[in-house]
Amino acid sequence: MTLELRNVSKRVAGDDWIYPIDLVLESGRFNMLLGTTLAGKTTLMHLMAGLEKPTEGEIWFKGADVTGVPVQARNVSMVYQQFINYPNMSVFDNIASPLRVAGESRDEIKRRVGEMAELLRISAMLDRRPSELSGGQQQRTAMARALVKDSELILLDEPLANLDFKLREELRDELPRIFANRDCVIVYATTEPSEALLLGGFTAALDKGRLVDSGPTGSIYRHPANITSARVFSEPPMNTARVTKSGGRVTWTDGVSWPAGGDLPDGDYTFGIRPHYVLPFRKNENAVPIEGQIVVAELSGSESMVHFEVFGNDWVSLSHGVHPFETGATATLYAEPEHGMYFDADGRLVGATGLAG
Repeated sequence: MTLELRNVSKRVAGDDWIYPIDLVLESGRFNMLLGTTLAGKTTLMHLMAGLEKPTEGEIWFKGADVTGVPVQARNVSMVYQQFINYPNMSVFDNIASPLRVAGESRDEIKRRVGEMAELLRISAMLDRRPSELSGGQQQRTAMARALVKDSELILLDEPLANLDFKLREELRDELPRIFANRDCVIVYATTEPSEALLLGGFTAALDKGRLVDSGPTGSIYRHPANITSARVFSEPPMNTARVTKSGGRVTWTDGVSWPAGGDLPDGDYTFGIRPHYVLPFRKNENAVPIEGQIVVAELSGSESMVHFEVFGNDWVSLSHGVHPFETGATATLYAEPEHGMYFDADGRLVGATGLAG
């Protein structure tokens, strides 16, 4: 079962919201739409669902053109981040509502609602109203209502975004179990690279309405097609610098260089490295010391994130443990260029030394 976008675009009042996109999403896996706010994820989902029509292009589902088919005539469910439930109905009636619309029998409704409640672990709450539930329980109710229809297309638009950290982690861990063995296309929108890596067998990276990369999630994380994709897939933001490769070395500026790995041709590049490979300590002998001025230091019980300015560039270090830094002070951090990536003048990936992840 596949959902296919063929040269799909969307313009609103003369503005391009979605630039032409070709994309195939398959069943049997989480298909992630990854991008920042305003990247086009929700608009793309509305097009997939039939809530909006594309300005150009076609949408095919199960081998049929459904571009002009309204959402009411499609077997589709959508879960939003706002815990959308009917406030005056019990949890049971919320979950049962699409089955009643479909004309299912009372016994069938009771059976399927019971199955979904057990799967989502809300069986004890079926007599309650949404206002009597926690945020996580409300979102479980919304998911149960979406799943009980046995929809062939399930769209999850940042469904965990409004939950607190603990609830978000709990539901995120359960999602693979909840959606296991369902014969449907699952599309999941997120702003968080970590969520895409945890859930996604396939990821489409979006930036300002453009599809900038797509493929197996691990592959595009480690070897993105271009620097925009690498930035979309990096949180905190990827560190970059203009470097020159000559002979056997890569040089950033006076006193900062490292051996060139692989078969990278001589020339000028943008070097990219993720923050967890820039550390406040020397992890191995290949690490390159970089001296910069601390701008912001964010410390938690398990991580230290440091923003610092080096050679006119804003860089970030992310490391395990607590490493105290004084704002405004000069500090030495250590980059591990064997985990870096090199992009040409057009932003295309041309080399990665070791695993870029």
